[in-house]
Amino acid sequence: MSSSKAERLHLRVGPEAKALLEAASRAAGDTLSGFVLRAATEAATEILADRRVFVLDENAWQIFDQALSRPATEVPGLSELLSAPTVLDQPADGTSPHQAGR
Repeated sequence: MSSSKAERLHLRVGPEAKALLEAASRAAGDTLSGFVLRAATEAATEILADRRVFVLDENAWQIFDQALSRPATEVPGLSELLSAPTVLDQPADGTSPHQAGR
C-alpha cells in the first residue's frame, strides 16, 4: 500500500461512535485518523482476502488441480434451472412468472 496520503475520506458519526473511536485511538496510542484508517484498512484486507488468495496443502492442491483438469460435464437440469424465470423476474402487475402467460 502506498504511503502517499493525497486522498481524503469524510464521514459523519454520532457522538457515541466518535467518543468510542477517540477512546480506542487513545488506548492504542494513535491519532483518531490513524486509528480509523488502520482499523478500516485491516477490515477491508480481511474481507477481501478470501476473494483473492486461498491456501491449500499439497494433497488439497492435487485434488483441486485434478478437478480443474477434468473436462466439463453436463449437469442434468442445470440448463433448465438457469433459464427458468425467478421471483426477480416477476411482472410489475404482481402475478407470478408462471401465471403471466395464462
